[in-house]
Parts: sequence; C-alpha cells; structure tokens
Amino acid sequence: MIRRIGEVPQKDRSYRLRPGAYAILPLGNGILTTAQIAPRVDVQLPGGGVDPGESPLQALHREVLEEIGWRIDRPRRLGAFRRFVFMPEYDLWAEKLCTVYVAHPVRKIAEPTESDHETLLLSAAEAVEMLGNAGDRMFLKRYLG
Repeated sequence: MIRRIGEVPQKDRSYRLRPGAYAILPLGNGILTTAQIAPRVDVQLPGGGVDPGESPLQALHREVLEEIGWRIDRPRRLGAFRRFVFMPEYDLWAEKLCTVYVAHPVRKIAEPTESDHETLLLSAAEAVEMLGNAGDRMFLKRYLG
C-alpha cells in the first residue's frame, strides 16, 4: 500500500489519478529544487505529471528539463506517496501518485521552459525546511539519513 500524505480525500468528491515523477538532485553541498512562482511561491522537487504514452522515467527527464533546464543521469527509485489535491492549473481534483527518485544532475543546458518556475540550489537543511509538501520533505529526509 502506498502511503497517503496530506489531506484525507473528501467522500463526496471525485478524484482523477495523476501519476507523477519527481527527483532529489544532489549537487555539491546542495539540493537542486524548483520554485513555482504562481499562483504563490511553492518550493518543490523538480518533476511532474506522466503524460499518456510516457514512462515515469521519460516524464522525469522531461519535467526536470522543463522546470530547471538540467539533464540528469542514473535515476534510482526511492518510493512513492499519494496526495489528494486540487490542481487549479487544470481545474482538477487529483489523486497524485508521486514517485520519487534520486538522480545525478549532469549539466544545465537551458533555462526553464516553464515560465513560472525558477531554479534554486538550497542547502539540505534549507531544502527540508522550504519544500512545500510533506511527501517531498519525507523523502528528502530519508535520503539525507
């Protein structure tokens, strides 16, 4: 069974399953993260939804490139968690199935293509404190030991 993090699903609401892939990206003494600026600042592990016909690893590579402009290598699956949330950008109530990986950042090749994202290199302690959702924080704490 995959652990639920955050809000309990509302019994009178219909949720659409939204699988996603997210990465812990250690770089030097820090962790690469992304800050989604709109509609409010939200620091996140880079990643996002798996598109139809795409594998989770394909989505991970694509989303990291879109959100922070980096190529990654050797992703290793750490685990998964579920969140029940409203996604205003899609006008959708979603059951997000979030698979978390650790990967090696290879190099920055572009600026983020998602205009509302900015790349942040945070210390491990800053990343744990600033990540906007409890599932991301839980996996980062586990990774850091």
